[in-house]
Amino acid sequence: MNYDIIIIGAGPGGIFSAYELSTQRSDLKIAVFEAGHALNKRKCPIDGEKIKTCIGCKICSIMSGFGGAGAFSDGKYNITNDFGGTLHEYIGKKKALDLMKYVDEINMRYGGEGTKLYTTAGSAFSTECVRHDLHLLNASVRHLGTDINYIVLENLFAELDKKVDFFFDSPVETISIIDGGYEVKCKGESYTCKKCIVSVGRIGSKWMEKVCKELDIPTSSNRVDIGVRVELPAEVFAHITDELYESKIVYRTEKYGDKVRTFCMNPKGAVVNENTNGIITVNGHSYEDPAKQTSNTNFALLVAKHFSEPFKDSNGYGESIAKLSNMLGGGVIVQRFGDLIKGQRSTANRIEEAFITPTLKATPGDLSLVLPKRILDGIIEMIYALDKVAPGTANEDTLLYGVEVKFYNMEVNVDENLESCHKGLYIIGDGSGITHSLSHASASGVHVARNILHCGL
Repeated sequence: MNYDIIIIGAGPGGIFSAYELSTQRSDLKIAVFEAGHALNKRKCPIDGEKIKTCIGCKICSIMSGFGGAGAFSDGKYNITNDFGGTLHEYIGKKKALDLMKYVDEINMRYGGEGTKLYTTAGSAFSTECVRHDLHLLNASVRHLGTDINYIVLENLFAELDKKVDFFFDSPVETISIIDGGYEVKCKGESYTCKKCIVSVGRIGSKWMEKVCKELDIPTSSNRVDIGVRVELPAEVFAHITDELYESKIVYRTEKYGDKVRTFCMNPKGAVVNENTNGIITVNGHSYEDPAKQTSNTNFALLVAKHFSEPFKDSNGYGESIAKLSNMLGGGVIVQRFGDLIKGQRSTANRIEEAFITPTLKATPGDLSLVLPKRILDGIIEMIYALDKVAPGTANEDTLLYGVEVKFYNMEVNVDENLESCHKGLYIIGDGSGITHSLSHASASGVHVARNILHCGL
């Protein structure tokens, strides 16, 4: 065998698998294959001056590379079983939380020391939410910020690079079962291993689906989250973000009974583009360094859609909506909330005259031509509900960027060790459909590494 263990994907799951394995067993031969670039070569060409919108790079540096899609995120590690994935259903609630806390300790050792750990425990805001039929989910939140998160990843890579073979810009084509292990093909070259850990993230959803079909690994359909990113003056949510930083609030709509939730809150942050398999969607970042902060706060409002017979392609549904937005706006569309309610598209003049400066260059348009009525009605209802606990949310100049889509891989059938039906082949992180967050994905990587160390090679 070329290697004892091959890890496919250098996102949080792959990083923490490699970390745990290499620190506990220095004799192991480990390789990590990553479709994207090394961390120091990950750079989005959008500079706001010469290049203002996404140009469709073959490999998106925001979504792929060392650190995965979380490398340029706002660096929030939510230590909770209430959201972020269903890892606890496989390994138990206590173990899942213990692993997330262990990951947090590592992040602190590698550059995150001094960052704040927020908690919703005992928050008076939770009571205020309940009074208005809003529900605040429990969590402890470590906010690294995009800048500190990058430093942590730099330090982790410097540590791992001495012990692990990294293959960047090396998308894996196939995984084959061979006698005593697995063969991984990449760029016409073949590599073999005794154990294989697959951690390809959401960006690898289509590839993961192909691998599961080729290796007869059972899967089940998952959900897709569709919505918008809201941007408003930071003062509107300051009383919440100063205390909790990240607040996951869930609301059940009166009209349809659908659940709408806030997601990825970025106090004094910026709205950004994402390129997922050539489809341009929207996300948000925030920084720990005050010099890099803005005067706005942004967060997503998402509605989850689950599908059963006969339609099972939830990601395909989300992609079709995102493609429609791209077709109408050439990328991301932005609309004032007041224009949406009045049934008129936003124009460049109305955006320019608003009492808020957008942090993303987007095309003024009409989101009602893109989002399905049921989803849009739910988002509007949620905005009015949030306005009761954060007055100003429903202001006319509140900006809505669309669309934001969170694609989830189909859920891969794995056991309590996150091992597939093929012994020695593990599926972890967001690519498994089990985790949906930095903390859960990282914890899944540690869990698998410990199982391999315990069982031996």
